[in-house]
Amino acid sequence: MTRIRIQHFDAFHGLPVHTPAPSFAALPAADAVAWRLECDYDEQTDFAVLWEQFLDTVDTARVRALVIGPWWREEYTPFEQVRDLLVADADRFPALRGLFLADVVGEECEVSWLRMCDITPVLEALPQLEEFTVRGCGQEGLALRPIRHTALKTLRFESGGLPGGLVRAVAASELPALERLDLWFGSSWYGGDATLADLGPVLSGGTFPRLRHLGLQNSEIQDEIAAAVASAPVVAQLETLALSMGTLSDTGAEALLNGQPLNHLSTLDLRHHYLTGPVLERIRAACAPAVVEAGEAEEDYADEDDDEEPERYVAVSE
Repeated sequence: MTRIRIQHFDAFHGLPVHTPAPSFAALPAADAVAWRLECDYDEQTDFAVLWEQFLDTVDTARVRALVIGPWWREEYTPFEQVRDLLVADADRFPALRGLFLADVVGEECEVSWLRMCDITPVLEALPQLEEFTVRGCGQEGLALRPIRHTALKTLRFESGGLPGGLVRAVAASELPALERLDLWFGSSWYGGDATLADLGPVLSGGTFPRLRHLGLQNSEIQDEIAAAVASAPVVAQLETLALSMGTLSDTGAEALLNGQPLNHLSTLDLRHHYLTGPVLERIRAACAPAVVEAGEAEEDYADEDDDEEPERYVAVSE
């Protein structure tokens, strides 16, 4: 079984990520980088103190992108403190267009342990935000309320267990500018309880008129999602589609083959799959000239003569 290793972003919102030294010396121009703020364990500095240093040192009126890394020192703390600081000082960031909450990797904290919170106030406080990424699981309060946001173009939730309530909130939100949506559903062991019904408004095609990329990924019900996508009206407006990182098998692939054409896509992402070789080749042929990104099958699924089916796993859970 191959698990995808989450890594720090080198670039975000089209800008290189820069983590300032604890002294905040030799800083780049405020609008030239995506600023990554993290609590350095060796420095023993609380995030609130780090935040004040950042506000006092960097011209935040010119900051275009912000990345929040580990926000705790010794004892792990929930995310509410960081959220509240962002909301309280939102008026200091009139140029902010990209925000990534919890750029944290496994060596710092497993994704299933990231104790997120209701992130709706952040979107409400930043009406000009265009790109918003959140990493974390649903067991510890990750939540969103339906919202109207007219500027948001990219929305991405990276999770080992995405709550159904959050998916329903996304589907019920008014996001007229949204072009890219990625949802990592994760495992039921870590709070991933979203269903196909939760996705209904997204799949209908009437919810996000400008949507061009849809990622429904990292799911234990990837075959069911594929079957729903096979007849979903939203597919006709897409340029790229990702059904990767989950438990996609020949069952889901057959549903795609028997459904609407996908050859209008530029890319179909199926990486981390459980397809047999012949079925994958049929997918490639049916989708041409679209590029099908697949790689090798997980476990023994590349061996069509293997009678014993191994258990299937999502790529990111714990």
